[in-house]
Amino acid sequence: MASPKPFACSAIALLFAANLVSAQLSANFYDKSCPNALPTIRIAVRSAIARENRMGASLLRLHFHDCFVNESGCDGSVLLDDTPTFTGEKTAAPNNNSLRGFDVIDNIKAHIEGICPQVVSCADILAVAARESVVALGGPTWVVQLGRRDSTTASLDTANNDIPAPTFDLGDLTKSFSNKGLSATDMIALSGAHTIGQARCVNFRNRIYSETNIDTSLATSLKSNCPNTTGDNNISPLDASTPYAFDNFYYKNLLNKKGVLHSDQQLFNGGSADSQTTTYSSNMATFFTDFSAAMVKMGNINPLTGSSGQIRKNCRKVN
Repeated sequence: MASPKPFACSAIALLFAANLVSAQLSANFYDKSCPNALPTIRIAVRSAIARENRMGASLLRLHFHDCFVNESGCDGSVLLDDTPTFTGEKTAAPNNNSLRGFDVIDNIKAHIEGICPQVVSCADILAVAARESVVALGGPTWVVQLGRRDSTTASLDTANNDIPAPTFDLGDLTKSFSNKGLSATDMIALSGAHTIGQARCVNFRNRIYSETNIDTSLATSLKSNCPNTTGDNNISPLDASTPYAFDNFYYKNLLNKKGVLHSDQQLFNGGSADSQTTTYSSNMATFFTDFSAAMVKMGNINPLTGSSGQIRKNCRKVN
């Protein structure tokens, strides 16, 4: 009989690593060093959303795209600008002409630097801003673990390769999230972030003109703002029912073949995700619980802590 020791050692190592992350990050990390950090972020996010409802989705997406790139996960790398000697992630295909909200993060960072110089990381600002955005739009809250530090590098190639594409099938989506330590359940729950936000025509054109598993009235409506050959950057809501409310209408829409992106409709297309999608469509509380848990899990992907990385003074450049 084969010895179970290698498996046991691996399991212990994984458990140790998970506990180490939990020990290094904590919800009260700034309670003494910058007690007004979280209220400052909350006020700034609510003010930004009051000026433009769409900003909530933009800030949530910034956090997601930050966490899915680099071995150090949520490290603020997405915020770094290109320089003559450095190429960041902003021009990666999933981000270029798409990611937004950088000015809001700049504003928050400036306010926090004014009260607690070089204490609060840009990565943590993104994580808290994501939660505050969801809450401001009617969604659930969760405890954000804090203490991440900022990267001094970024990866254009990883941003191009690791961020899930809107053309992905269910298997591709599951694998993409699994590569980051996230389960299929996490993937389906996190996809619910598409209950807010907008999509560019270039990312759903093929779906509305070539696919058959789409509600004809939705396709017709989307075509009016997304011509067959032009208008790549024209935008339409991912959830036309309640585009600025964080709720479960995204899943209700999928049951009616009203997923805007190909990858969205994959969550209800005769596959293994159908059951969970159906549950979320009728039980918003379950969706909120699973979404919150998945956000915490995503936020804990290999963070830089301790003396690793740095606390940037300006989120757009390394110190």
